[in-house]
Amino acid sequence: MTPEFVGLLVLYLAVLLAIAPVLGRYIRVAMEDGRSRLTAWGRPLERGIYRLAGIDPQAEMGWKRYAAAVLVFNLVGIAAVYALQRVQGLLPLNPAGLGAVSPDSALNTAISFVSNTNWQGYGGESTMSYLTQMLALTVQNFMSAATGITVVFALIRGLARHCSATVGNFWADMVRCTLYVLLPLSLVLALALVSQGVIQNISPYQDVQTVETVHYDQPRMDAQGQPVLDAAGAPVTDPAATRTQTIAMGPVASQEAIKLLGTNGGGFFNANSAHPFENATPLSNFLQMLAILAIPAALCFSFGEMVGSRRQGIAILAAMTALFAVFALSTAYFEQQPNPMAVQAGAATFGGNMEGKETRFGIAATSLFATVTTAASCGAVNGMHDSFSAMGGLSPMLLMQLGEVVFGGVGSGLYGMLAFAILGVFIAGLMIGRTPEYLGKKIEAYDMKMVSIVILTTPLLVLGGTALAVSVTAGQAGVLNPGIHGFSEILYALSSAGNNNGSAFAGLSANTPFYNVLLGIAMWFGRFAVIVAVLAMAGSLAAKRRLPAGPGSMPTTGPLFVTLLIGAVLLVGALTYVPALALGPVAEHLQP
Repeated sequence: MTPEFVGLLVLYLAVLLAIAPVLGRYIRVAMEDGRSRLTAWGRPLERGIYRLAGIDPQAEMGWKRYAAAVLVFNLVGIAAVYALQRVQGLLPLNPAGLGAVSPDSALNTAISFVSNTNWQGYGGESTMSYLTQMLALTVQNFMSAATGITVVFALIRGLARHCSATVGNFWADMVRCTLYVLLPLSLVLALALVSQGVIQNISPYQDVQTVETVHYDQPRMDAQGQPVLDAAGAPVTDPAATRTQTIAMGPVASQEAIKLLGTNGGGFFNANSAHPFENATPLSNFLQMLAILAIPAALCFSFGEMVGSRRQGIAILAAMTALFAVFALSTAYFEQQPNPMAVQAGAATFGGNMEGKETRFGIAATSLFATVTTAASCGAVNGMHDSFSAMGGLSPMLLMQLGEVVFGGVGSGLYGMLAFAILGVFIAGLMIGRTPEYLGKKIEAYDMKMVSIVILTTPLLVLGGTALAVSVTAGQAGVLNPGIHGFSEILYALSSAGNNNGSAFAGLSANTPFYNVLLGIAMWFGRFAVIVAVLAMAGSLAAKRRLPAGPGSMPTTGPLFVTLLIGAVLLVGALTYVPALALGPVAEHLQP
């Protein structure tokens, strides 16, 4: 382990944990009533939105009505994003003249951005117009992030209230989250990124002269525009050369900011945060990593304040931080080892595995970024995860498979971790023969059924989807690296989709009808089946009386509870995937 990485990790966690309490208190105030001097500017606008939409923010909803509003709102979002992609060739702000996106890819992308996954089977600069990037993708970055935050606030209210039939008002929660939290933070971050060189314009793509002549093979076309094939059926090519390169432009910083703050992850460019126009300097790279976990960490403090004890939130945050640090150190350790193929070939090795990493950032910053983005349900990348070593790639994959509760997505990470907390106290209660309680609420059979749905939905989608993909010809056809690593690519893709992450082992060609449909199903149910179960749990808990702590109550703020929580995450979350991981990254690491 290099001092460079350890120093970077310590600095990162120090800054993150310093801003989290302040941001957490602000989010709690903004979401609960919006009455703060910092939000006074938006109150007239908030009231105007309510009048325009016919919303009474004081009219609270039961969990079923809240869940119905979540589903309807997001289904409308899918329809809007799909439609904009299909007609973008007819719309303005399309300087590259890009045509309609294919139906299966458009549907996959619509589900992806609405579900906060932002899986991209396409190249952004070669597929999406400026208008589609702004009006469809960036808008959904805000809406999907706000949805996650509203759901976790509904669950927190369920834990904080007693004898209540309601968990809040979805529409008021969405307005306040977007207006007071996501928009101001995104504006500040976008300006900071622009100051570092991230572009923000609507200029046409630029043709520039390259320093050197580029030589390449160009496919020969017939009169009908089809590739000419030789006797063996292989494409016929002719040598070609050029000294011109087309440089894509666009409104990048505005999308970049919410992509990170909302743990969305979808890049404006195909290279995502490895592209210098998205991530220009080491400082912008640090700010991007900080933005990804800022809101998930802050929500732990919002939770603690709402349930009447900051220590409750700190305990959750401590479990998240401990797990994060272990995975970060593991990823960096394996990536700082020499590339085994280079060692076998007898080549000199210096500085570890630099394959697939930007020289601007190096192994330390790339390893930390990979850990941050897969600990959160973000999926932004500043390197090629497919080029990580077998065990270096296992850490990001396993972080997703844990349910992305190690900080996790905005809102989704905390409600996932709270489900594990309830599971932990339930197991502990059974061990000592007492009725399990969490924050004074008795945990009963119905609650545990909902917890089971929350925890087991994604493993079912991931492992079932992987089994299907490796069993059928359409799934095998997308694998460019046959063998063990090809299996890892499929497992990573389903883990990413089912857990709403969006990053990829890019050796898998997933922009096919089969994968677009399969991953779309995984993304939708991985997001909304869990959300419905969380809201059902919120409704059940809200209706219960909150009992005072007694002599037999299990403390949920100390080291014992933190250890129990970490154990529940690892034993239930990780062990589910051990056989699959043994067939993939572990087997690849052990092969000669």
